[in-house]
Amino acid sequence: MTYRGYIFDLDGTVYLGERAIPGAPETIATLRQQNCGVVFLSNKPLERRRAYAEKLTRLGIPTSPDEVINSSLILARYLAREMAGATVFAIGEPPLLEELAAAGLRLSETPEEIEVVVASFDRTFDYCKLNIGFQALRRGARFLATNADRTCPVEDGEIPDAGAVIGALEGCSGRKVELVVGKPSSLIVEMALDRLGCLANECLMVGDRLETDILMGHRAGMTTALVLTGVTRRADLAHAPAQPDYVLESIAEVPRLLDNG
Repeated sequence: MTYRGYIFDLDGTVYLGERAIPGAPETIATLRQQNCGVVFLSNKPLERRRAYAEKLTRLGIPTSPDEVINSSLILARYLAREMAGATVFAIGEPPLLEELAAAGLRLSETPEEIEVVVASFDRTFDYCKLNIGFQALRRGARFLATNADRTCPVEDGEIPDAGAVIGALEGCSGRKVELVVGKPSSLIVEMALDRLGCLANECLMVGDRLETDILMGHRAGMTTALVLTGVTRRADLAHAPAQPDYVLESIAEVPRLLDNG
């Protein structure tokens, strides 16, 4: 049989920057023609889901916002459920702040009233933001993060990701981040499976990171496929926290697994 559901990472798996990985549009089209469910997961909180869907569509992969799940959505829903109306200081860019506000959370830069500090991928991170987060954490605010990726793959290499912001806050405050909602968290898996209407053992997880994509799929009981178009190289497998079921040169090789599900 084939897998009923396919979960794809985005950066380094489906595209790099503004370029689709060769074979990605054809692979997704093949899976959809087989009536397989497809969802896209991203730890990157730099865009709203609609923007990711528009980008995929522009790259030749027609996608609706409901087929995209990112860490900022998971974080906003978690806080809205567990701490409705909480006052939050998020070290992040406007799309994350908009997602939090839309979930009914109050944004603030006043340490005395901040209940939650959120560390995220932020290309505008500076000392002022670090100090606000530090002061709030010293006063007992909760410490959450969208994702813990150390770097983000781009067309010409990698750039620092949310892991750098987490490290800065942990280094000065002496606090450890208590919850990371993005991959490999079970929170993001649960939403993906709900969207697909599948059980974990009916899905294939495809991604380029051993410590997020593959570890998440392994913990959930999914079949996993590592692609070598992002941050991971074959040599990294020797020290992997979880071994993938398949190692592929790229997403273009996924259709050959259809008869092996």
